[in-house]
Amino acid sequence: MMDACSDPSIQEVVVMAGAQLGKTEAILNIIGYHIDNDPSPILVMQPTVKMAEAFSKDRVASGLLASSPCLQSKVKDPRSRDSGNTTLHKVFPGGALTMVGANSAADLASRPIRVVLCDEVDRYPVSAGTEGDPISLAVKRTITFWNRKIIMVSTPTNKGASRIEHAYEKSDQRKYYVPCRHCTEGQVLKWSNVQWDKDNPESARYLCDNCDYEWSESDRIWSIRNGIWVATKPFNGVAGFAINGMYSPWTPLSAGVKDFLAVKKNPEQLKVWTNTYLGETWEDSGERLDYHALSDRREEMPYLPDDVYVITAGVDVQDNRLEIEIVGWGKDDESYVLDFDVLYGDPSSPHLWGDLDTILWKQYKTAGGRELGIRATAVDSGGHYTNSVYKYCKKNAGRRIFAIKGIGGEGKPVASKPSRNNVGKCPLFMIGVNTVKDIVFARLKLQEEGPSYVHFSDRLEDDFFKQLTAEKKVTRYHKGFPRSEYQKASHARNEALDCLVYAIAAYVILNVNINALAAKVEKEANKKPIEVDRSVKKHPALARQTVRQGGFVNSWR
Repeated sequence: MMDACSDPSIQEVVVMAGAQLGKTEAILNIIGYHIDNDPSPILVMQPTVKMAEAFSKDRVASGLLASSPCLQSKVKDPRSRDSGNTTLHKVFPGGALTMVGANSAADLASRPIRVVLCDEVDRYPVSAGTEGDPISLAVKRTITFWNRKIIMVSTPTNKGASRIEHAYEKSDQRKYYVPCRHCTEGQVLKWSNVQWDKDNPESARYLCDNCDYEWSESDRIWSIRNGIWVATKPFNGVAGFAINGMYSPWTPLSAGVKDFLAVKKNPEQLKVWTNTYLGETWEDSGERLDYHALSDRREEMPYLPDDVYVITAGVDVQDNRLEIEIVGWGKDDESYVLDFDVLYGDPSSPHLWGDLDTILWKQYKTAGGRELGIRATAVDSGGHYTNSVYKYCKKNAGRRIFAIKGIGGEGKPVASKPSRNNVGKCPLFMIGVNTVKDIVFARLKLQEEGPSYVHFSDRLEDDFFKQLTAEKKVTRYHKGFPRSEYQKASHARNEALDCLVYAIAAYVILNVNINALAAKVEKEANKKPIEVDRSVKKHPALARQTVRQGGFVNSWR
């Protein structure tokens, strides 16, 4: 890959690879090569300005420059007078190294560049402010150089919306072929050829595609050492490389199997593993939720399920009503949609918020006798009653009632740090709605109860499920680049989906270790002494009556 970066016949290099396979190290080597041997104006683009600053401090200054004697004499210490060396801009004889964030349009359009190094391009915003695609802006800086170099590297993300996959498909698509130590046949390492004994990752071995011989770990390392890159498409000026974690000399095959077994039942974590280990894009099995299938999953819940340890709520504010969804959380984020209420009234009136208080103060009782209240609530502030939401949430901050506002776009965090930069000086959390909807869609597709599975109470009406499935995930093109969006059917209502998104956001903001909490509750329950009523022992009929009056037949409603 680095040879291609110094080959004068190659203008662009694309690397689509799993995590920790040397992508960033290759970028550092390219920087060092040009500073020392081929001085040029160099631009390194990270997804954000903060990431560019971290890259500069941790990888360039403390790593590359500090450990390379030949570079230390060429890049002055930033503490020296007139060094020309700052965190994001380092001058050396014959050139300069500039580090920018893809979200900063001004930095991308300010200087001519010969070598453009784009790191983790799948995490770039669609547009750098209002200026357009950040990669296109950076490439325009190179038009005056006949010997320019444009290098893009990244771990892929979603199929159809992945920048690095799109760029790789336009290249000569090189793959790394390794020989079998026993039959010498060259092949690309595939996950389908990895085998192991049940529940024993340490038994992992690779099955040769040609002779079916089982490779040991030393066989795999030997094959990697003797592999070659082979282009699978005609060369068109762009060299593309794709490689996965099975080629890593630092990570044994058993580690990949262990990670796979840990995430295979959780689609969100499986997606991350697919992107970062296999170096492949993730494709959802389906983009639309089945209304009938979900509504058929309703369960009788006369009490709060014993598996629930935390309850959160999501509140959507409409012009004439509040809609509230209550969600219980169990171990491994198994969740229970307990209720969905609608309160009609004027959101600018304190009476409607008082009615909301009645719901949010409610106590829920399990069949085992535990009582739980709602630990956290997220209230949408993005409608026409923002000030009313701020006022209510600020007043009830001690009850963990959070004001939130949804933001679109891919790659946004579920919840940002709170900001008080608003009229009400109320802590406001920005919610990555597309990110949370990805989580919702993945979880609702699960068929087997367990981690991340979503249960539904039989109190939920048919209309709830129609709202829950009102949106579908589509791929749209913006200025020539694909991006995933959620599209609502015309005239359909989607408040149930929005409220579930907000309830999940509240749970994330709460930041509770649900498994540790469950273990603590179960430990305390096992320690609790059993009280024996002597009169009950003497009178069996009275014993039965005591059980009936003990709260077990009372609905948690």
